[in-house]
Amino acid sequence: MDITSLVAFLQSSRLAPWLDTLPMQLEAAFAASHGRWQEWQGALATTPALQPSHHNFNSSAVCIGSADDADEPARTQLRQALQTLIPWRKGPYELFGINIDTEWRSDWKWQRVFPHLGSLDGRLVLDVGCGSGYHLWRMYGAGAEAVIGVDPTLLFLTQFQLVKHYAGEQHPVWMLPLKSEDLPDLRQKGFDTVFSMGVLYHRRDPLGHLQELRRALRAGGELVLETLVVAGDEQTVLMPHDRYAKMRNVWFIPSVAMLELWLQRLGFTHIRVVDVTPTSTEEQRCTDWSKGESLADFLDPADSKRTIEGYPAPVRATLMANTPA
Repeated sequence: MDITSLVAFLQSSRLAPWLDTLPMQLEAAFAASHGRWQEWQGALATTPALQPSHHNFNSSAVCIGSADDADEPARTQLRQALQTLIPWRKGPYELFGINIDTEWRSDWKWQRVFPHLGSLDGRLVLDVGCGSGYHLWRMYGAGAEAVIGVDPTLLFLTQFQLVKHYAGEQHPVWMLPLKSEDLPDLRQKGFDTVFSMGVLYHRRDPLGHLQELRRALRAGGELVLETLVVAGDEQTVLMPHDRYAKMRNVWFIPSVAMLELWLQRLGFTHIRVVDVTPTSTEEQRCTDWSKGESLADFLDPADSKRTIEGYPAPVRATLMANTPA
């Protein structure tokens, strides 16, 4: 993994202290490599040499090139590489006329979040749990100076690498195979904006996760937090007995009021709820690019307002907050 351009950027930015630990973190991440890592990287190596005529990071599908930029043999070769990287969870993407219809319509989430961001112009942005990096490109398209995503899943990293290969290495958009626990403590000199979308309920220590996010922000920086929630007051939280919507790694699903209280107790200011939306089977569904099961399989077939385990069906809230200036 070549991080030369990222290192050069960090060295000249206020994020430079991260370089004290980043090389060791990456070494540890790759030491625990996935069994299919070589297969995925092999698919990346077989992608054809194509020059996109354009790119669009502000469309619903992150779009790179057109069908006219590649002949049919090259498109077939590219499609085979892309299919080796199934499942594609977050998107959609369109690469040289090939539509990658991902499990999640991540553009819908962006449409809910973006109107409340104001401007990302010139901002240093971090996306925690970024998946394949779909939102990294949308953040960059919205004017961010530089965007860094972290996600430990090596399949997602390979998907990002493929997209960036064609988008162009000159764009200051990077993804690292790290966890939120690896985020640097930048002591009020960190990122301008930090996103955590779809991560909090996977953490055994949700308050610890929020503290990690706060330490990565500069003074006066902005947090964008999206997570599962349940109805209730500031003392309400759901902890599943085992699985939630067939997911093993769901620990705490708080009410919106409890989430606001958590942020307040941790010292965040200007806390506001900007969206609360039930997840629909149109937004999360099985496609030819994701395979397996999806939301329709996770709900009670007799009552779509309950999960298969009997818990309230997924509802997601987006909150924004700031660190003290």
